[in-house]
Amino acid sequence: MSPFAISNPRLQPLRNLVKWIAAVVPMAVVVGSLVALFLWSLDRATELRFAYPWLIFCMPVAGFAMVWAYGMYGKSVEAGNNLIVDQIHQPGGGVPLRMAPFILVTTVLTHLVGGSAGREGTAVQLGGSLASAFGKLFRLTPAETRILLMAGIAAGFGAVFGTPIAGAVFALEVLTIGRMQYEALLPALLAAIVADWTCHLWGIGHVRYAIAYLGGVGEPAGVHIDALLMAKVVIAGVAFGLAARAFAELSHKASAAYKALLPYAPLRPVLASAILIGLCYLIGTREYLGLGVWSPNPQDATILGFFQPGHIDYWSWAWKGLFTIVTLSAGFKGGEVTPLFFIGAGLGSALAGLFGAPPDLFAGLGFVAVFAGATNTPLACMIMGIELFGATHSVYLAVACFVAYLCSGHSSIYLSQRLGVPKVSGVNLPADTPIRNLRELSLRAKTRSE
Repeated sequence: MSPFAISNPRLQPLRNLVKWIAAVVPMAVVVGSLVALFLWSLDRATELRFAYPWLIFCMPVAGFAMVWAYGMYGKSVEAGNNLIVDQIHQPGGGVPLRMAPFILVTTVLTHLVGGSAGREGTAVQLGGSLASAFGKLFRLTPAETRILLMAGIAAGFGAVFGTPIAGAVFALEVLTIGRMQYEALLPALLAAIVADWTCHLWGIGHVRYAIAYLGGVGEPAGVHIDALLMAKVVIAGVAFGLAARAFAELSHKASAAYKALLPYAPLRPVLASAILIGLCYLIGTREYLGLGVWSPNPQDATILGFFQPGHIDYWSWAWKGLFTIVTLSAGFKGGEVTPLFFIGAGLGSALAGLFGAPPDLFAGLGFVAVFAGATNTPLACMIMGIELFGATHSVYLAVACFVAYLCSGHSSIYLSQRLGVPKVSGVNLPADTPIRNLRELSLRAKTRSE
């Protein structure tokens, strides 16, 4: 029985408060500390890659080694974020603690050799594995462990991006399309705040993005609405949603193609490495390797660069998508979200050039909206936009995220995410079905029609 069990119903609110403070705070402190270590390691790995360009030729060896290690010693944690989501939906054996060191080391290694990957997957898996361990330590019930796992996701996400409110909402929203799990709201918010605070206490900061249009971050001018600009935002939202859907679907198809072509898993990143290195020489640049947040080379396309007033870039978003799909579908570790930030900001910059709109504003809209479409988390992404860019553009952020969410369809980068409520009425889809099963049903229907 859980040590937090209290029979008197009048003490239930107090019991919940004490329970979650006791379980969540220490868990979030550990998660925030590990995220700080991870972010510090990621910066050092990126600096080394820029200082020693020959490191990208170690990519085939690094890829082979990490996939072989997962196959030999980390088979139970290979599913990554999808394993955590599955454990929340259907509690079973929990999330093994070994997930934390595996994902931390392999993600840093991926970035050291130039793989195009992100960091949210690592942070979420750190949070999920540690939350599962704390659940066992406190002898929580399956229902309580489920909530603690959501808090672990919130802690990792909130700390890695410096957006605790978005982290809390993301943890509740990402599990099921169209349905949120409000019973975990307080633990998730507490975990995200504590983890983010802990990360900052270790001296780790986050990249600051600014939208100069109408005053920039924190300008207390209230919301701004312009009819013509809003029409452009709606059209851009459609493009962001379609880009998110294309990224998710192409990622899954690329993964299936790797498996069909190379049944022996450690060889897949070797092939991917050859493709990535070949692409670098083909297009004459390495700017699409790594995170893509910053670069010592001023001419490189970066997320920060897309926010520069007057900056227009038409094709970098597509190249980054290709590099990321080739990298992650083959078995390299990391996450999709930061590359999605790059894709979104780059696509926003391109659309701004076509529409005659403010490039920094549209870069910010794409930054969060493509992520919203690819993960089906429009509320979390809208809040993230407000946390990162301020409330001045909150209406545009909301419209871009919600339109992208609608236009991305029932696809997702997370195959364990479930369908709670269809995005449009009149669609007959089985409720509480994982995205992977919906894709299988769609493929079968397509095969029968042909």
